Amino acid sequence: MAPLLLLSLSLLVLASASPSPPADEGSYIGVNIGTDLSDMPHPTQVVALLKAQQIRHIRLYDADPGMLIALANTGIKVIISIPNDQLLGIGQSNSTAANWVKRNVIAHYPATTITAISVGSEVLTSLSNAAPVLVSAIKNVHAALLSSNLDRLIKVSTPLSTSLILDPFPPSQAFFNRSLNSVIVPLLSFLQSTNSYLMMNVYPYYDYMQSNGVIPLDYALFKPIPPNKEAVDANTLVRYSNAFDAMVDATYFAMAYLNFTNIPVLVTESGWPSKGETNEPDATLDNANTYNSNLIRHVLNKTGTPKRPGIAVSTYIYELYNEDTKAGSLSEKNWGLFNANGDPVYVLRLTNSGSVLANDTTNQTYCTAREGADPKMLQAALDWACGPGKIDCSPIKQGEACYEPDNVIAHANYAFDTYYHQTGNNPDACNFNGVASITTTDPSHGTCVFAGSRGNGRNGTSVNITAPSANSTTSSGIRSDLYYSRGIWSILTVMILNVANLL
Repeated sequence: MAPLLLLSLSLLVLASASPSPPADEGSYIGVNIGTDLSDMPHPTQVVALLKAQQIRHIRLYDADPGMLIALANTGIKVIISIPNDQLLGIGQSNSTAANWVKRNVIAHYPATTITAISVGSEVLTSLSNAAPVLVSAIKNVHAALLSSNLDRLIKVSTPLSTSLILDPFPPSQAFFNRSLNSVIVPLLSFLQSTNSYLMMNVYPYYDYMQSNGVIPLDYALFKPIPPNKEAVDANTLVRYSNAFDAMVDATYFAMAYLNFTNIPVLVTESGWPSKGETNEPDATLDNANTYNSNLIRHVLNKTGTPKRPGIAVSTYIYELYNEDTKAGSLSEKNWGLFNANGDPVYVLRLTNSGSVLANDTTNQTYCTAREGADPKMLQAALDWACGPGKIDCSPIKQGEACYEPDNVIAHANYAFDTYYHQTGNNPDACNFNGVASITTTDPSHGTCVFAGSRGNGRNGTSVNITAPSANSTTSSGIRSDLYYSRGIWSILTVMILNVANLL
């Protein structure tokens, strides 16, 4: 009985060492993930980037099973979507909706933390023939969740375009396009009855472009403006220093016009393009950086809006990757924060703004073997990292870039640091039963470039890392038998001894 107890305790210690995501603190920043790329990264590479950038909330434009599998047990919260081309079938059939929920939600939840379902996107402005079935589709999906006791855990809504709001400034005069009230009123009624939120796509860039100079660029970019340049709502005398807040408040007022006053707003898309055609001179790297950096700061500071101060509006940035195959103008392809290879399109200016999307490499940290650590403990931890830890240890095999120097300390340095960065630089991931510690000294040497090294330009992902496939046991997709076969037993042996000493 004692050996079994010791084995169970050792496994418990091993499991408890795994990092867990931090709890949400009210408002948050998420990121949309589009897939119109000529070289779309594998889902596990996408997840590795999310972890490295500490992105805890994402929105998908579908319910891709590969992504949902890759997101399992990561703690990353995801909004999945029903594409517009599936809306009619789901809106006309309860069974179609139930099958969709069974296949795309129940099959993955709760391992994958699905928090909401987006039923279509901007349906009322982009797919008018589906407008009559939009609310039916939403209700059918909710009914399917209800039958599985998931209705209180997973919200259902649909993103609307702010173009539906007429007379948006001053915000106190805003109202929804009355010709669509037959859809909008029952939609808001449903959201209120289910404690869901109104999803809105808010783009100050487009409002600025279409204003013919009426909206100042600094006002659209969240840049500081003098009081005499602020926009004043003549009805409420409230002052607005940025277009984003004015648009969100216009949404609140438009709902209030229809007697809905307690539905929160979730901004499902907002961003700024980094490149555009000649007729889009303000689609630049600097403006995209300025807008997204200021937006992140604004949301995480929980300043709220003038109508609802202190009640921050969580927002999803559009988008994670530049989509080079997306239809439309040059700017349509250049809203991303990253290129397909994981390189940032620009380095966000987020000093003192938390860790999310801190994709600059200042104050970079690494995880290496602790000085004086027991070589046997190091070997056991190395074996675990290359086996159950599922990192790619091929670079430390003979003949590869990080094989030399051929000793347990050097190899453990590489394995520990790779695991640390794949878990988003979580301090808890740099422990390995006490034989590892965090350092600011870059351990890269020669052609061996460590994860997060300033030299590789990847900001948390390394040229030596191959993200794990959904069905693999190591990052390279090939089980590292060299380490795993002896490793699983050596680490259990060491941990059993440790637990025995504690007892």
